[in-house]
Amino acid sequence: MVNISVLIIAKNDGDVIGECIKSIKDLADEIIVVDGGSEDNTIEISEKLGAKVVKNPFKDFSDQRNLALSLAKNDWVFYIDSDERATPEFTKNLKLKLANAAPDVVGFYVRRKTFYLGRDWGFSDKVGRIFRKEKLKGWHGVVHETPEVEGRLETIDEPILHYTHRNLEQMVSKTNEWSEFEADLRVKAHHPKMNVFRFFRVMTTGFFRSYILEKGYRNGTAGLIESIYQAFSMFITYSKLWEKQQKN
Repeated sequence: MVNISVLIIAKNDGDVIGECIKSIKDLADEIIVVDGGSEDNTIEISEKLGAKVVKNPFKDFSDQRNLALSLAKNDWVFYIDSDERATPEFTKNLKLKLANAAPDVVGFYVRRKTFYLGRDWGFSDKVGRIFRKEKLKGWHGVVHETPEVEGRLETIDEPILHYTHRNLEQMVSKTNEWSEFEADLRVKAHHPKMNVFRFFRVMTTGFFRSYILEKGYRNGTAGLIESIYQAFSMFITYSKLWEKQQKN
């Protein structure tokens, strides 16, 4: 049997972290939650369900993931976010893959089936989340963090479920928080000064990607709300960028 440490980063995720932890109980030999400063019941729920909780003031996502990695005791680590859930089919597939992993396989990509506003969006992506601990050199990036791995990754066939954008209050709160990091990144990258054209371009791109490319139109009113929200999210990020550019 292959032992695996499940690593979760969280902040004010009391509405979802319980279901996340329950979904990986049959898989994890160890569960570590790195909490970035929750003011709700995230820590209480996590500890009640048997997770080891470590408090670490939020700096950026890579910092949280790297701390979790340093605390893991097993040879294999699996990162799952608090708004994601493993299915029994995924757990069975993962155990089989780990038991038969070739020596040169250092990790696995995980497919994520996306739910917006509680609806199956008919959209999925693939992210690197499972690694041999000794082959994962760390995570880099402030918001869209990426792992640095030595070796070959395969893919788990069965997906996990990703319940993002669960309600409008949560969406607006997260956007306001993350947009600050996004705007700072663009300032450091010397992004061209914002103007009317650039605002229309980024907002149109956000809406088009969500409504057309990701087929949000198939989800009726919820699809339209989500796609308009994507444009709004771009507006907030680039408005903060514009504000910072004015100060500079």
